[in-house]
Amino acid sequence: MGSAMIDELYDALYGELNGWCASMTGSRTLAEDLIQEAFLRALMNAELLENLDFSRRRAWMYRTVKNLYIDRKRRESFETVMEQMPEEGVEEAQYTRIDDDQLLSALLPDERQLFILRYLEGYNSAELGRLFDLPAGTVRSKLSSARSRLRQMLETGGRPNGKHADKERKGRLK
Repeated sequence: MGSAMIDELYDALYGELNGWCASMTGSRTLAEDLIQEAFLRALMNAELLENLDFSRRRAWMYRTVKNLYIDRKRRESFETVMEQMPEEGVEEAQYTRIDDDQLLSALLPDERQLFILRYLEGYNSAELGRLFDLPAGTVRSKLSSARSRLRQMLETGGRPNGKHADKERKGRLK
């Protein structure tokens, strides 16, 4: 039942996903790896996808590829920092990168994802809205909230306080 739907999805989307992913990653090989992994996840989630129309399946595939890429970049970034960290005399740039990662980790997950894609990957609000199925105004609002949270963290030396800290704690309890 599910594999025929996945085959149809593969035939319909492989080429377009490959082009999009290769331009996002800068690597055809990485793009192919991510797309294969996304289709494997689609196969594992066939029951969920069966209940969606084609446009929602397509959006699910794009989000899955994008999330896999972000996860891989985060893992590579962390591994690189850990591998390059010398016993003594860590360079300023390495401290800065670790500080940046710590600041970004203070954002709520959806804010962090949007912030990284907007300011580090170069997507605009309209593109992010399409990727996440959100109005562009909602994307801009979440980005504004993320910038405010980061500004607050910088002003308080990296310690959350006030309403954002409360929101973060409540988010963890859900």
